[in-house]
Amino acid sequence: MKAVVQRANNASVTVNEKTVGEIEYGFVVLLGVTHEDSVEDVQFLVNKIIHLRVFEDENGKMNLSLKDVEGSILSISQFTLYGDTRKGRRPNFLQAAKPDQASVLYHHFNQMLRAQEVHVATGEFGEMMDVHLTNAGPMTFILDSKEK
Repeated sequence: MKAVVQRANNASVTVNEKTVGEIEYGFVVLLGVTHEDSVEDVQFLVNKIIHLRVFEDENGKMNLSLKDVEGSILSISQFTLYGDTRKGRRPNFLQAAKPDQASVLYHHFNQMLRAQEVHVATGEFGEMMDVHLTNAGPMTFILDSKEK
Protein backbone atom coordinates (compact mmCIF):
# COMPACT_ATOMS: atom_id res chain seq x y z
CA MET A 1 0.00 0.00 0.00
CA LYS A 2 1.33 3.41 -0.94
CA ALA A 3 0.38 6.82 0.35
CA VAL A 4 1.39 10.22 -0.93
CA VAL A 5 0.97 12.55 2.04
CA GLN A 6 0.87 16.29 1.45
CA ARG A 7 0.73 18.79 4.28
CA ALA A 8 -2.06 21.21 3.46
CA ASN A 9 -3.37 24.51 4.77
CA ASN A 10 -6.70 23.63 3.14
CA ALA A 11 -8.00 21.14 0.61
CA SER A 12 -11.16 20.04 -1.11
CA VAL A 13 -12.35 17.48 -3.63
CA THR A 14 -15.13 17.86 -6.15
CA VAL A 15 -17.06 15.32 -8.20
CA ASN A 16 -19.20 16.62 -11.09
CA GLU A 17 -18.52 20.19 -9.89
CA LYS A 18 -19.94 19.42 -6.42
CA THR A 19 -17.69 19.59 -3.34
CA VAL A 20 -17.84 16.19 -1.64
CA GLY A 21 -15.06 16.64 0.92
CA GLU A 22 -12.94 19.41 2.40
CA ILE A 23 -10.55 20.11 5.25
CA GLU A 24 -8.97 23.20 6.74
CA TYR A 25 -5.55 22.04 8.01
CA GLY A 26 -3.79 18.72 7.93
CA PHE A 27 -2.96 16.18 5.23
CA VAL A 28 -4.16 15.25 1.79
CA VAL A 29 -3.54 11.51 1.49
CA LEU A 30 -3.56 9.83 -1.92
CA LEU A 31 -3.87 6.10 -1.18
CA GLY A 32 -2.97 3.31 -3.60
CA VAL A 33 -3.75 -0.36 -2.98
CA THR A 34 -2.04 -3.36 -4.56
CA HIS A 35 -3.07 -7.05 -4.68
CA GLU A 36 -1.06 -8.22 -1.69
CA ASP A 37 -2.21 -5.50 0.72
CA SER A 38 -4.03 -6.40 3.91
CA VAL A 39 -5.38 -4.91 7.11
CA GLU A 40 -1.81 -4.96 8.47
CA ASP A 41 -0.74 -2.56 5.70
CA VAL A 42 -3.64 -0.28 6.58
CA GLN A 43 -2.68 -0.32 10.28
CA PHE A 44 0.95 0.47 9.47
CA LEU A 45 0.07 3.48 7.29
CA VAL A 46 -2.57 4.85 9.67
CA ASN A 47 -0.09 4.74 12.56
CA LYS A 48 2.71 6.25 10.48
CA ILE A 49 0.55 9.05 9.05
CA ILE A 50 -1.09 10.25 12.26
CA HIS A 51 2.22 10.26 14.17
CA LEU A 52 4.45 11.70 11.41
CA ARG A 53 6.10 14.75 13.02
CA VAL A 54 6.03 17.32 10.22
CA PHE A 55 4.14 20.21 11.81
CA GLU A 56 6.04 23.06 13.49
CA ASP A 57 6.11 23.56 17.23
CA GLU A 58 6.33 26.97 18.93
CA ASN A 59 10.04 27.13 17.99
CA GLY A 60 9.45 26.46 14.31
CA LYS A 61 10.83 22.90 14.52
CA MET A 62 9.00 19.97 12.92
CA ASN A 63 8.16 18.20 16.17
CA LEU A 64 4.38 17.89 16.06
CA SER A 65 2.18 15.22 14.54
CA LEU A 66 -1.25 15.44 12.94
CA LYS A 67 -2.71 14.27 16.25
CA ASP A 68 -0.78 16.97 18.15
CA VAL A 69 -2.14 19.79 15.96
CA GLU A 70 -5.63 18.21 15.74
CA GLY A 71 -5.39 18.25 11.96
CA SER A 72 -7.72 16.61 9.46
CA ILE A 73 -7.21 14.31 6.51
CA LEU A 74 -8.63 14.53 3.03
CA SER A 75 -8.40 10.91 1.86
CA ILE A 76 -8.43 10.14 -1.87
CA SER A 77 -8.25 6.70 -3.47
CA GLN A 78 -5.52 6.75 -6.14
CA PHE A 79 -4.98 3.54 -8.12
CA THR A 80 -2.48 5.30 -10.41
CA LEU A 81 0.13 5.12 -7.63
CA TYR A 82 0.60 1.57 -8.91
CA GLY A 83 0.94 2.61 -12.55
CA ASP A 84 3.98 1.04 -14.19
CA THR A 85 5.64 3.39 -16.70
CA ARG A 86 8.84 1.41 -17.33
CA LYS A 87 7.79 0.21 -20.80
CA GLY A 88 6.26 2.22 -23.58
CA ARG A 89 4.33 5.41 -23.11
CA ARG A 90 1.09 4.15 -21.65
CA PRO A 91 1.18 3.04 -18.01
CA ASN A 92 -0.16 -0.36 -17.09
CA PHE A 93 -2.02 -0.82 -13.84
CA LEU A 94 -1.55 -4.56 -13.33
CA GLN A 95 -0.13 -3.97 -9.83
CA ALA A 96 -3.19 -1.97 -8.71
CA ALA A 97 -5.75 -3.99 -6.77
CA LYS A 98 -9.10 -4.67 -8.39
CA PRO A 99 -11.77 -2.16 -7.35
CA ASP A 100 -13.62 -4.53 -5.00
CA GLN A 101 -10.47 -5.28 -2.94
CA ALA A 102 -9.19 -1.70 -3.11
CA SER A 103 -12.53 -0.27 -2.01
CA VAL A 104 -12.65 -2.46 1.11
CA LEU A 105 -9.13 -1.49 2.19
CA TYR A 106 -9.61 2.20 1.34
CA HIS A 107 -12.78 2.38 3.44
CA HIS A 108 -11.06 0.45 6.24
CA PHE A 109 -8.20 3.00 6.13
CA ASN A 110 -10.68 5.83 6.63
CA GLN A 111 -12.50 3.99 9.42
CA MET A 112 -9.23 3.34 11.25
CA LEU A 113 -8.30 7.02 11.02
CA ARG A 114 -11.69 7.98 12.45
CA ALA A 115 -11.23 5.41 15.24
CA GLN A 116 -8.09 7.40 16.15
CA GLU A 117 -10.32 10.50 16.45
CA VAL A 118 -9.02 12.08 13.25
CA HIS A 119 -11.50 14.08 11.18
CA VAL A 120 -11.55 12.49 7.72
CA ALA A 121 -13.13 13.90 4.58
CA THR A 122 -13.10 11.79 1.41
CA GLY A 123 -13.63 11.81 -2.27
CA GLU A 124 -15.82 9.21 -3.95
CA PHE A 125 -14.16 5.89 -4.68
CA GLY A 126 -13.91 5.13 -8.40
CA GLU A 127 -15.12 8.55 -9.53
CA MET A 128 -13.29 11.19 -11.55
CA MET A 129 -12.32 13.80 -8.97
CA ASP A 130 -10.76 17.25 -8.93
CA VAL A 131 -8.54 17.73 -5.86
CA HIS A 132 -7.64 21.26 -4.79
CA LEU A 133 -5.10 22.01 -2.09
CA THR A 134 -2.72 24.56 -0.72
CA ASN A 135 0.37 22.44 -0.10
CA ALA A 136 2.02 23.96 2.98
CA GLY A 137 5.80 24.09 2.71
CA PRO A 138 5.43 22.51 0.20
CA MET A 139 5.75 19.20 1.99
CA THR A 140 5.07 15.88 0.31
CA PHE A 141 6.02 12.44 1.62
CA ILE A 142 5.74 9.04 -0.04
CA LEU A 143 5.04 6.14 2.32
CA ASP A 144 5.01 2.48 1.36
CA SER A 145 3.78 -0.17 3.78
CA LYS A 146 6.17 -2.69 2.19
CA GLU A 147 9.17 -0.55 3.20
CA LYS A 148 8.82 -0.96 6.96
